[in-house]
Amino acid sequence: MVDARASQAILDIDLGAIVANWLSLKARLAPGTDCAGVVKADAYGLGACRVAPALAAAGCRRFFVAHLGEALAIRPLLPRSASVYVLNGMLADEEPEFRAGGVYPVLNEPGQIERWAGYARRIGAELAAALHVDTGMSRLGLMPAEARSVAADPSSLRGLRLDYLMSHLARSEEDVPMNGDQLAAFEAIRTLWPDHDASLANSSGIFLGPAYHMNLARPGAALYGINPLPGKPNPQRPVATLTAPVLQIREIAPPRTVGYGATYVAARPTRVATIAIGYADGWLRGLSGRGQAAHRGRLLPFIGRVSMDLVTLDATTVPDLVPGDRVELMGGMVPVDTVADAAGTNGYEILTRLGARFVRRYGDA
Repeated sequence: MVDARASQAILDIDLGAIVANWLSLKARLAPGTDCAGVVKADAYGLGACRVAPALAAAGCRRFFVAHLGEALAIRPLLPRSASVYVLNGMLADEEPEFRAGGVYPVLNEPGQIERWAGYARRIGAELAAALHVDTGMSRLGLMPAEARSVAADPSSLRGLRLDYLMSHLARSEEDVPMNGDQLAAFEAIRTLWPDHDASLANSSGIFLGPAYHMNLARPGAALYGINPLPGKPNPQRPVATLTAPVLQIREIAPPRTVGYGATYVAARPTRVATIAIGYADGWLRGLSGRGQAAHRGRLLPFIGRVSMDLVTLDATTVPDLVPGDRVELMGGMVPVDTVADAAGTNGYEILTRLGARFVRRYGDA
C-alpha cells in the first residue's frame, strides 16, 4: 500500500518481533528468574507507548525507563499489576509526582534514599523502590562503602519497600574478567540485604549464564534486534526496517564530483541515485562514504557526504532502479549492527537517533 507521504522515509516496526525477542530471552533465564523490559529512550527510538503495552500483553510486568516523564507516559497504558522503575532516580521535590503517578525510583545515592524514605514516613505510606549499587560502572549507584553505611542503619530505609537490589554490568558483551569481578562485588553487597531480590543481567548479561540471572534480568537492546553477542550470529529477530524513496537518478562521467565538499570523485561512468533521508532524520553524517542501502538483494554504497535531507548512492550495478523505488537502509539486508559498524558507533545510537520525520508503521504483536 502506497503511503500518503511516500516521498518520506518509512520506518516499519514489528511489535511481534519485539515480543518474540522478549520471550526468547525469558526462555534463556534460570528457573524462577523474571524478565523485565527496558523501554527507556522511547523504547530505543521505536515508540514506548506502543512497545510497552505489547510486552505487557505478552506477560511482562517489570519495566525500566530513564526519566520520570517516560515513566508517567507509559504507566497509564499498563496493567495495574505492572511496575515501572526510573533508572535515573529522583530529584528533589519530585516525590509527589512519583507517588501520584504510581511509579518507583531507582535510588542511586544517599540523598535520594533520605528524601524518598522521609516522604514515605511523612505521608504514612509504604513506598516501593529499587536500590542501585555501583560495582564498577562509576556512573550512578551507591558506592560499596555507602551501601554498607545504609545497611548498618536499618532506620534509614524505614517506610520503604525495596523491590530489588541492582547493579549494572559494564562489559557484559565481552568475555573479560571484569564480568566476574562485578558479579563477585555484587554478591558481596547482597549479603547486606539477603532477603531482597536482586537484578544484575542486562541483554548480554543474560548470555553469561545462570549466576548472573538472579531474580530479575533487565534486557533492553536485544529486545530491539541489536546483537547481544557481537562477533557471533545474532540470536534475536530484526525489529525495524527503514526504507527511503529514490528521488532522482543521473548519469555522471569522471571526474565529476558528488555532494558537499566534493568528497567523491567519479573514476568511471557512474549512475547516481539520490534518496530522501539525511542527518535531520537521524541518519548519521558518519555514514558518508561508508554506509549502504539495499534493493532487491543488491547493495548500493553511499557516495559523497550524507547531508541534511539527502543521501547519494552508487546505483551503477542496479540498472533497474528507478525514481519512486524504495531502498532499504536498515532491515534484513542491512542489519542495525552493520549500520552501526559503518558509522563507527553501536546499534543503540542508531536506533535512538531515528527521527520524528519518518512515517512510522507498526505491525501488530
